[in-house]
Amino acid sequence: MNTLLIEIGSEEIPAGYIIPALDAFKEKIISALDKSRIDHGKAHTLGTPRRLALMIENVADMQNAKTSTLTGPPERVGFDENGNPTIAAEKFASKAGVAVDQLKVEETPKGRYLAAVIEEKCESSVSILESILEKEILSIPFPKRMRWGGLSISFARPIISLVGLLGEKILDFKVGNIKSSSYILGHQFMHPGKQKIESADKYVEIAEAAGVIPDIEKRKAMLTKAIESCAKEHHSKILKDDELINIVTNLVESPFPVVGKFDDEFLEVPDEVLITAMREHQKYFALVDEKGNLKPLFIAVNNTRAKNMALVARGHEKVLRARLSDAKFFYEVDLQSSLDEFAQKLKNVTFQEKLGTVYDKILRIRSLVEYLAEESPYDDKKTLKLKVTRAAQICKSDLVSQVVIEFTKLQGIIGRAYALKSEEKEDVAFAIEQHYRPVYSGGKLPENPTACLLSIADKMDTICGCFSVGLIPTGGADPYALRRQGIGIIQIMLAENLVFSLTSMIDKGIEIFVDDAAKKEEISLKIIEFFKNRMVNILTDAGFSKEAVNSAFWASFDNIPDVVLRVKALDSLRKEPDFEPLSITFKRVENIIKKAKVKEGLSVDESLFEDRCEKELFSSVNKARQIVEGLIQEGNYGKALSHIATLRSKVDTFFEDVMVMAEDTKLRQNRIALLSSVSGLFKNIADFSMI
Repeated sequence: MNTLLIEIGSEEIPAGYIIPALDAFKEKIISALDKSRIDHGKAHTLGTPRRLALMIENVADMQNAKTSTLTGPPERVGFDENGNPTIAAEKFASKAGVAVDQLKVEETPKGRYLAAVIEEKCESSVSILESILEKEILSIPFPKRMRWGGLSISFARPIISLVGLLGEKILDFKVGNIKSSSYILGHQFMHPGKQKIESADKYVEIAEAAGVIPDIEKRKAMLTKAIESCAKEHHSKILKDDELINIVTNLVESPFPVVGKFDDEFLEVPDEVLITAMREHQKYFALVDEKGNLKPLFIAVNNTRAKNMALVARGHEKVLRARLSDAKFFYEVDLQSSLDEFAQKLKNVTFQEKLGTVYDKILRIRSLVEYLAEESPYDDKKTLKLKVTRAAQICKSDLVSQVVIEFTKLQGIIGRAYALKSEEKEDVAFAIEQHYRPVYSGGKLPENPTACLLSIADKMDTICGCFSVGLIPTGGADPYALRRQGIGIIQIMLAENLVFSLTSMIDKGIEIFVDDAAKKEEISLKIIEFFKNRMVNILTDAGFSKEAVNSAFWASFDNIPDVVLRVKALDSLRKEPDFEPLSITFKRVENIIKKAKVKEGLSVDESLFEDRCEKELFSSVNKARQIVEGLIQEGNYGKALSHIATLRSKVDTFFEDVMVMAEDTKLRQNRIALLSSVSGLFKNIADFSMI
């Protein structure tokens, strides 16, 4: 058993490529070893911008032996009456690659058949690895690939070295014009040149001695400790940014941070602009004081230790000053225009070819959000309506600002900053930023009623618009992120307990796009089904049974928070020990009613009762109705279902003692009407026929 080492040296690979590439490479090599019957231990990925490496412990020297049995013709066909092999036996032996006298006879369910035991040849792990590594290396996935020289191969960046070792044995293979060896390249500046790896186990030790920290987690820990130490020396803290730490970790082979300064005058610009300018373009860490206020300091992480790190810091300061000067200029230019003036410019910005401009969109959003404000459960609807109307008018204004054009990730954030500076109401300003939320599954939701309603209106307008012009998600294709936006609407409605009608909201969103009533209904049904699919995924992921979900949906799917309450109640009832017989009884009620195609408004005539069980069931249903309706109004579906469940014995007795489908038409209809009254108790909670 030996350690396997594979290292691909290259020119600098983009930071975001490294970890996905290493994960894919590990999976490919592990799969190849398993397929080749080569035993192995744990695999470890290592990498820097200039190398992708894989180490696998305890790799066997040889394949495991494999023995298989090949079944041939029946014994009576393979041997004559004297026990001599026939031509059939000889042909089978030749096919199996064994001598005729090595054939065996085995008992099978069909009788006695000839069989040959075949032992596959075992190859060395070295020879197998040498034969597969070129293919596996070149199949590593990257977002973008490139070619170099006159070669036909492609990779993330040109490959400049290859190392393959199984223990001390050098693997002999080539990728393009690069041949494998036992030499790695040291740090490009601090330890240039080749470093010999005597054994795969020594890789990390020798790489570190050559100025390279190949272990990503170790390099990340070193970087984090180093930047925190630098910040502490300047009585500051690192502005939390885990994503940036991960990026910078994979931009260097060894981290060497320095602290730089910028002029206080730049602090007049909103913090988000300064932070983004430092982060996005330069990958610098921002520093804050104990209260979280931005300081005119930053940390740059270098890939090498210079003799004069102060000179390095001044170089970073010079670069950043140019960036911040641009940002300050854009900000000052923006302040010369109002958000309303920016909004007018949106008339020249296309939202979607078939759906008009962004200005058209904000007019639609305003109409829809005013409707939602009227329908919402929030207090002081008059004030809320004024806020959502104003927020809708300027929610997209910053898209044409100079700062957002330069720093696209600041959309909404800069709108909020400009709104506060122009003394818009705080709820309105924060709605501009938060109406994009949630920006990913599980992300933050809007935090005030204005932002919540604006977010729903914006997303619903996009969904209704896209469905109206045929831009519907299919399979894995969802270019307008409609699924994410649908989930966002559901999450906000649940978090805020927004019980207004989903169907009415959809109809309101569609009306501006479609005039034909039949077409409206068709699109509305498609969008409702779209939301149902999102809800099924949300609820089943939360652990609720699909049966309970579908049963609740079938009864009603218009009030999103109410749907969840009903699913919870039904799922809880399903866990009761006597649920199965209860379900069978109520399912029978539902199925009879559906088959009978009961007309609406069919009433029960007590004078037609022939059996005591009919009177008792009718009386019990009437008593239960008042209690159940009260519990449903309170949203207490658990107690409502529990109370309905007490009718089961009466319903069972009814089925045992009378013939529901009696020959007498009046009698039959009356009994079906009686069952309909039972069904009516739970028809708005769940459809038991779905369980």
